[in-house]
Amino acid sequence: MNASFDQIQTVILTEKATLLSEKNNQYVFRVNPKANKLEIKRAVEELFKKTVVDVNTANFAGKKKRERTASFGRRANWKKAVVTLKEGDKIELV
Repeated sequence: MNASFDQIQTVILTEKATLLSEKNNQYVFRVNPKANKLEIKRAVEELFKKTVVDVNTANFAGKKKRERTASFGRRANWKKAVVTLKEGDKIELV
């Protein structure tokens, strides 16, 4: 089993993510593409010592990008997790 800090790669701080955290007590993370919902839940509970109620995930395909020559490359595929915490719990991100 992988360590918790291997599952959670970074926190996504966008306008939409900030509104979710303020209104719905949900936090958005970029996670390991191979991680499942149970591993993400366990990692957030271990790292932040909070109770997780729900985890929603979405996979994103890497965009196609042009390289120097006429060939094309791709950015990496990635996975996003929206984690809902128990009422009253809060994560201080900034």
